[in-house]
Amino acid sequence: MAERVVLHIGSMKSGTSFIQNVLGNNRDALAQHGISFAGEKWRDQVAAVQDLAAHGGPKQPPLEPAGAWQRLVDDINASPGTSVVSMEFLAPRMTPKIEIIRDALHGRLDVVLTGRDLARNIAAMWLESVQNGSAVTWDDYLAAVRSEDNVSPVARNFWNHQGLATIARRWSDVVGPEHFTVMTVPPKGASSSLLWERFAQVLELDPAAFELNVRANRSIGLATAITLRHLNEILARDGTPAADQRFYDLLVKHLLTKRGLVAREGEPTLGLDERWVMKRGAAEVTALRAQGHRVVGDLDELLPQPVRGIHPDQVSLAQQLDAAMEGLARMTQISMEREDKHRQRLRRRNARRRAQGGNP
Repeated sequence: MAERVVLHIGSMKSGTSFIQNVLGNNRDALAQHGISFAGEKWRDQVAAVQDLAAHGGPKQPPLEPAGAWQRLVDDINASPGTSVVSMEFLAPRMTPKIEIIRDALHGRLDVVLTGRDLARNIAAMWLESVQNGSAVTWDDYLAAVRSEDNVSPVARNFWNHQGLATIARRWSDVVGPEHFTVMTVPPKGASSSLLWERFAQVLELDPAAFELNVRANRSIGLATAITLRHLNEILARDGTPAADQRFYDLLVKHLLTKRGLVAREGEPTLGLDERWVMKRGAAEVTALRAQGHRVVGDLDELLPQPVRGIHPDQVSLAQQLDAAMEGLARMTQISMEREDKHRQRLRRRNARRRAQGGNP
């Protein structure tokens, strides 16, 4: 039986990938301390949360007894010691879903919400949205976030993931304030290990006992972002981007961007220094402070600071062309690699048929 479950619920763009990579790469070391990173692989957690998001709520089909969510729950409940789940899509869940989570898990449930300052997260969320197929311009994105209009898909999605005080209150009300922690992301320039040291504190571990040499989740440059947004605009015009989001994620988000264009050097970065962002971020910190949650880190680290960089209009056409040509080269390389693998498979298949006395 599980004794404790640590549920890291996000928020998005708050060092979640780093924490997940450290946990995933240190499974054996964690096991020596009686801690398991739930599921055989992290994708099991993703599938489970997606299953939970789509089932079991009002006007939704029921959760399947053998579905991805229940499989993860069964795995956690059967594991001795402490199980850890880290999945940023949990943060926006509404009260009925949080109650399902609370009631399904048998061990002591401790929930951790990581947060980063609003200025850095607005910029990061726009860049992430472009990698996910959005054609919304930076100016339109900013205007939507500022409006906080629940009718706008951009505003609704942003604040569902980044309204830290609202998320914290909702989760704390369900699981109990003694089982809820806000953990702040250190400011830019802090030690790269500090975020893990804070998470290890929640897990009651010595942070030095774990390997931190993990793949960084790097952000794309501004010229690349503009190029991708233009690509998304063309795809949307032709009616192709949302036809198969999984195909887009594989081909554009992962193969083109995260394994290719993210490595480009010397690109300008997106900047943000607007008074309303500073005021809105300060209001979020005031609300969190008033709620009185346990804090690992310092809520003052959530006070927005200007993000150094430039506006997309300041990126030259030459810089955009360079990014576009590198993207074209990357896609050509991917096509050639896939064609080569296809030919190798054909050669192996034909060789097997010849060895069996058949026709190739």
